Amino acid sequence: MSEVGDWPAPGTRIHRALAQAGVASRRKAEVLVAEGKVTVNGVCAEVGQVVGPGDRIALEGTEVRAEPLRVLLLNKPAGTVTTAHDPQGRPTVMDGIPDDVRLFPVGRLDFDTTGVLLITNDGGLANRLLHPRQRIPKVYETLVEGRVSSQVLRTMRAGVELEDGPVRPLRVDPMDRQQPGGTWLRIEITEGRNRIVRRFCESVGHPVRRLHRARFAGLGTRGVKPGDWRFLTAEELRQLSRISGEPTKERA
Repeated sequence: MSEVGDWPAPGTRIHRALAQAGVASRRKAEVLVAEGKVTVNGVCAEVGQVVGPGDRIALEGTEVRAEPLRVLLLNKPAGTVTTAHDPQGRPTVMDGIPDDVRLFPVGRLDFDTTGVLLITNDGGLANRLLHPRQRIPKVYETLVEGRVSSQVLRTMRAGVELEDGPVRPLRVDPMDRQQPGGTWLRIEITEGRNRIVRRFCESVGHPVRRLHRARFAGLGTRGVKPGDWRFLTAEELRQLSRISGEPTKERA
């Protein structure tokens, strides 16, 4: 994340510069470059091209400018799709979010999963937060079917093998919440694979009935009602930058 005045920083590759400007994720930006939709100083850009201050970058003829960093924390309500537009016309997490700049969700939560969802215009930050090597902590509160025995808890804490690899949570603790025919668990993991908590619980015989992400990268929903959102504070942005592996200056 660089300041607007020095974007792109010297030695920045074109796909990273586009991601920093909020145009697209780095992967998508590479595709845009490969498709010939990006120019630098009026010349068609090449994949991996290095750019710097003073270079004029354009996407399909429109000049790209760095935007101030924006990161929102949404308390995702149930019954919403984690996407900007849904072809089926279902409510999305972007309903009610400012549309004056391009914003997109960091990862996704299932339709009926609730809780912390970050929304940003920084594709590079989003990629770092989602990359497995960063091991970003996530805390889920889940209601599962049946009473979870101490033996099952030990199995969950030791980790289980799924079809796409092992799951080894940081913590699995029963919560002090009573529910007829079910058990509330707090699960902390660094995994980000598709439906990982649901599959993890199902693998030990306790399907998920409700799922709430209480924290993501140390950020929680305190003071944010379901469906509401807030901007991250300057200190939270610094914290997010550190935890994502890039301790940098925030954009003005």
